[in-house]
Amino acid sequence: MPERRSREHHMQRLAEALRDEIGAILEGELADPRIGLAVVSEVQLAPDGRSARVFVEVAGDDKQARDTMAGIESAKGFIRHELGERLQLRHVPELHFLLDQSEQYGARIDQLLDRVKNRRH
Repeated sequence: MPERRSREHHMQRLAEALRDEIGAILEGELADPRIGLAVVSEVQLAPDGRSARVFVEVAGDDKQARDTMAGIESAKGFIRHELGERLQLRHVPELHFLLDQSEQYGARIDQLLDRVKNRRH
């Protein structure tokens, strides 16, 4: 049982380290003009640690978000290489970048709840 908790803790720490390092790389080390203001909101590691889903929030409209995600996709190899060196990982997880739209969903839910609330008054 302690082994399992230790492994879970290690995976959690690795996911946080990946989030921080990918965020730093996106902030200032990619010269791709397509990449706008992007923030890594979450990294979910697969249980085996071989792959990771990286959720990215992008400021701007849909076109800017698509362009930013395309730029990040094309820089995926560079990002994985940098992660391996910075975090001294023998096996860098395969990265899958996904646009995080949870903020937009939350705003839409708030808008709908306000509308329902106003109808009741």
